[in-house]
Amino acid sequence: MAECGDVCVLIPTYEEAATIGSVVDGFRERGFSNILVIDGHSTDETRNIAREHGARVVEQSGRGKGTGKGQAVREGVARTTAPYILLLDGDGTYRPADAEALLDPLLSGKADHVIGDRYADMADGAMTRFNGVGNRMINRAFRTVHGRDVGDVLSGYRAFTRESFERCHPTAEGFGIETELAVECVKQGVEMVTVPITYQARPADSETNLRPVRDGARILLTLYRLAKTNNPLFYFGSAGALSGFVGVVLATYVLVEWLTLRISHEVLAVAAAFAVIVGVQLVMFGVLSDMMLAINREQTRRFEALVENARPDGRESAVESEPRTEGARLDDRRVSGRAGERD
Repeated sequence: MAECGDVCVLIPTYEEAATIGSVVDGFRERGFSNILVIDGHSTDETRNIAREHGARVVEQSGRGKGTGKGQAVREGVARTTAPYILLLDGDGTYRPADAEALLDPLLSGKADHVIGDRYADMADGAMTRFNGVGNRMINRAFRTVHGRDVGDVLSGYRAFTRESFERCHPTAEGFGIETELAVECVKQGVEMVTVPITYQARPADSETNLRPVRDGARILLTLYRLAKTNNPLFYFGSAGALSGFVGVVLATYVLVEWLTLRISHEVLAVAAAFAVIVGVQLVMFGVLSDMMLAINREQTRRFEALVENARPDGRESAVESEPRTEGARLDDRRVSGRAGERD
């Protein structure tokens, strides 16, 4: 299809020798020629196989596996000039046949970031029960913290415009890149939609790079950290509520001990008061920060509307349309009279 030349298929890989060949072939068969593999220093034949099947292969900067998927995505976007990026894992769980469904909202101008919903059609065994529970918990946390239901925030199959990616400025190093992109899209007002895709089971001869507990904890931490600038009331309010709760519990213990046993706990009493005061201050700070954020968003929206509605020659037209003062009109008549005398 004609649009394929404007699309870069970006595939971050690490130890994907068993699947990367078929993944690259699948996209080439559908007309995609710009396939970029960013490899995180695999020790198997991932890079060689990808090259043999027609992909452009770049070894990720840095050393070892710790460089992370997030860094690979940023490097991949920086190494292509294509206006549209199709991002997916190289483990064979995502179908090239779903590429058109992901790209269509971009090419038609309906969205700038498209997420493939794995839950729309998930094959048996594609996700373990433990991972499923973790995914649902993270999706629910995203919905609560950031106020948007995107269906499958952890999906690794998505398409986006280069311009929207640059607006997001993602910094996550590992698997948190998908979560951060979704959060930043909400924060920056990037139009985001979800489309159904098929999620296949990983081939039996390949191993996953995902560590559910560790990576899940990091993703939840990323969700909470990003709430500081997107939902400060939740960020500071939750910390304040926790501090206040600890203070109330300590104060209750001190009071019960004093009333029943006449035992005083001066240090605990001071700690309880301090915790309650800090909690109240954090909640107040969260409320103020939320108000400031709302004002900033409104001003930004108005400014963008003015820029969008402004004509290219708006400044020149505004100058020409300014009312002439009496002094300026008198100067014009003097200049005109002198020109007539010379003639």
